[in-house]
Amino acid sequence: MSSIKLFESKQIRTVWNETDEKWYFVVADVIQVLTDTPNPSDYIKKMRKRDEELSKGWGQFVTPLSVDTIGGKQKLNCASAKGLLRIIQSIPSPKAEPFKLWLAQVGSDRLDEIENPELATQRTRELYKLKGYPDDWIEKRMRSIAIREELTEEWKNRGVKEEIEYSILTAEISKAMI
Repeated sequence: MSSIKLFESKQIRTVWNETDEKWYFVVADVIQVLTDTPNPSDYIKKMRKRDEELSKGWGQFVTPLSVDTIGGKQKLNCASAKGLLRIIQSIPSPKAEPFKLWLAQVGSDRLDEIENPELATQRTRELYKLKGYPDDWIEKRMRSIAIREELTEEWKNRGVKEEIEYSILTAEISKAMI
């Protein structure tokens, strides 16, 4: 499965990776959009020379995947959102700066949430509100999350170890609720 995402009206090809169950983005497309370079491949080579750590970990960030192209399916270097965010850190372009600032803010927010877990709960409520969910739905959802966490913790304490065991228990509870 593949699709095209738009950023500032420019195309970025994406492909669904069945193995990881994640969307991957064509690295050259992202580089092209964020740098306006006429040759993304050359830019990537220079970027990897500049950033030794990125170059060392390139295989962890980038995966060749089959992507629909004008000439048919071809293997292109693709990256998950996490890998793409790492690559963007190495782009000294004004267009990449908003991504970097956003990344820094998200990182700061998560560190704050480690210090004060209540912030994560507040963030979740705010996100549901922004999506337009009513307050009573949000309250039920938050309670169900807390109950599920308590329940799975109890199962863990009683020796449930395999994912399939959790699946069976969850299915039984779902049946009982109907």
